[in-house]
Amino acid sequence: MKILRAGLALSLPLAVSLAACGSPKDAATSTAPAGGGSSMTDGVATQNTSAMKACTKDTMDTVTKGQLTIGTDNPAYPPWFIDNTPSNGKGYESAVGFEIAKQLGYADSDVKWVTVAFNNAITPGKKNFDFDLNQVSISDERKKAVDFSTGYYDVTQAVVTYKGSKVASAKSIADLKGAKLGAQVGTTSYTAITDQIKPSQQPSVFDTNDLAVQALKNHQIDGIVVDTPTAFYMTSAQLDDGVIAGQLPVVGTPEQFGAVLTKGSPLTQCVSMAVDALRKDGTLEKLQTTWLAQQGAPKLTE
Repeated sequence: MKILRAGLALSLPLAVSLAACGSPKDAATSTAPAGGGSSMTDGVATQNTSAMKACTKDTMDTVTKGQLTIGTDNPAYPPWFIDNTPSNGKGYESAVGFEIAKQLGYADSDVKWVTVAFNNAITPGKKNFDFDLNQVSISDERKKAVDFSTGYYDVTQAVVTYKGSKVASAKSIADLKGAKLGAQVGTTSYTAITDQIKPSQQPSVFDTNDLAVQALKNHQIDGIVVDTPTAFYMTSAQLDDGVIAGQLPVVGTPEQFGAVLTKGSPLTQCVSMAVDALRKDGTLEKLQTTWLAQQGAPKLTE
């Protein structure tokens, strides 16, 4: 999915030679866990280490020379960002952004964050960012319009509701069929409703998760579908009587969040190699332990 985000440190879950990182390829094909082992063989890893030398502050063609510009939405929610301030380095995606920058040779002071609406990030066209971090799930359809880095987080979807709702005691997908569900526009959470849950009622779509939360508070909908870390944030910080009905079963290839880049960006391979390095050295796993909720959520059956 995309979305929602702190002060809550919720302990929740080329072999080609690059010339100034030109000639990008769509690198978002790795299915390795974002916090787990490397998807590269030792030989390729060695080659990537060599190629990474071409991905430097002095050689990369960034929006602003000598600066790395990272986009995300506003508001930027916990646990992905803290205090709606991406530049403070707090929250999982904020921390990942600065770690990618460090891998590419940028100091924290060289990093600039800009506001980019979720739907604008994934549509075709020239961007005002070098890459965007906004809980954007990698998909074949989106790859027609933009580039993705390799995945930096493995995603599961969850259903948020309130105590006493018609889905609060749901045990299976079938128990959600008659529910009025909602999700943020353009997200894989909305796709999960339409393609996986397939409820009998038309799902509601919201411009932001905040609007979805308000609709749930007003009992205008029975539940919201969001990524699981966001579900924990909603139930702990945004809803007085919120509960997680359950996590949806993973269908097919596990969903991953990836950094978004302009289609054909010369930086795609560089950002992907940085993410791979952070996965390989355990940094992503450490950041997930620091910022993302690990407490269990029930799992719905098919």
